[in-house]
Amino acid sequence: MSLITIVVSLIVVGVLLWLVNTYIPMDAKIKKILNIVVVVVVVLWLLNVLGVLDHLRNIRASIQAPSLGMSSMVSQPAVVSGSGVPAWS
Repeated sequence: MSLITIVVSLIVVGVLLWLVNTYIPMDAKIKKILNIVVVVVVVLWLLNVLGVLDHLRNIRASIQAPSLGMSSMVSQPAVVSGSGVPAWS
């Protein structure tokens, strides 16, 4: 999508939101909610158009148990070749 298309789209959304806020009578709370919804949708649309959301979808977060600082003292089981029985190293 070209930069001109993005700018024109933002201008159109801004003018439409201004027209709704100016000429349609509604409670101030509803106007505030409408403005917040429009801004969130436009920001998400911009992030999607610019490709930022694609990169965020690939991020993996994992939570690991906190280390007690004793990892060097704890030995891991190893499999002895041939017997298949775990042996402690």
